[in-house]
Amino acid sequence: MNKNIFSCLFGAAAALAISASVMTPAFAAAAPAHKPKIALVMKSLANEFFLTMENGAKDYQKKNADKFTLISNGIKNETDTANQIQIVEQMIVSKADAIIIAPSDSKALVPVVKKAIDAGILVINIDNKFDDAVLKDKKLNVPFVGPNNRKGAKDIGDYLAKHLKKGDEVGIIEGIPTSTNSQQRTQGFQDAMAEGGMKVVSVQSGQWEMNNANTIAAAMLSEYPNIKALLADNDNMALGAVSAIRAAGKRGQVQVVGYDNIEAIKPMLQDGRVLATADQFASKQAVFGIDTALEALKDGKKQADLSGSVETPVQLIVKQ
Repeated sequence: MNKNIFSCLFGAAAALAISASVMTPAFAAAAPAHKPKIALVMKSLANEFFLTMENGAKDYQKKNADKFTLISNGIKNETDTANQIQIVEQMIVSKADAIIIAPSDSKALVPVVKKAIDAGILVINIDNKFDDAVLKDKKLNVPFVGPNNRKGAKDIGDYLAKHLKKGDEVGIIEGIPTSTNSQQRTQGFQDAMAEGGMKVVSVQSGQWEMNNANTIAAAMLSEYPNIKALLADNDNMALGAVSAIRAAGKRGQVQVVGYDNIEAIKPMLQDGRVLATADQFASKQAVFGIDTALEALKDGKKQADLSGSVETPVQLIVKQ
């Protein structure tokens, strides 16, 4: 009797063991696939452009919640490079699968980006391109996903030139001088002014900020009373220039152009306070970068396998 009971129990246990061994692979196959963690590291969220960029990325993630998770961070202002470096450090510790970054400085962020890549994190560069020479020195391949800023600024400058005369004096309010997108926009403005026969009498940095640009513009208007136009590397600084022109009693006498097509600039385009700007589709800027990262992760690509750049649209915007 005991033998029979033992035999039955042994047989049942063996059957369960066999059943478990057969079913385990099925359970394993049903386990959910890894959902990539994407980190978006931006510049100042006090700038409407980057707030729009963040909101566009969040909306995109909500529509694709099954495909990836999103962590977004921005710094206090566009010169707060140290804090942006710290944010990247935090994303390394949190083991993000990819970092989409709009660097505040084209050179200073490269060492921490190298650290992220060495940790196995994919890095995609948006908005402000990393300095090519510094990337080469660090032996890094970081694709840039963004517009041709020099061409965009040239288009704006060409449009402005049609409203000026040869020999007219103009001033350029640039962003952070070490930022590639500022360098490219300033160069695009200079290209257009040289081609149109205008004289660039001053190029000064407004650090991308409205208040700084207001101070710079006021000084230019005072030093060069015959100045006919102020060309700003972004719309935030264009707002500062408009304010300085009003304070100097020169509305209608000095043209202003910007770059970004933020909401605050649109009524100024319609009433003539701003002549032109460029739309680089802020709400899609981060999305372009996210898609590039997701595609690379899906294909199992490493940083070295990524393509050098993906050019995104930029469009001249004038009064409608």
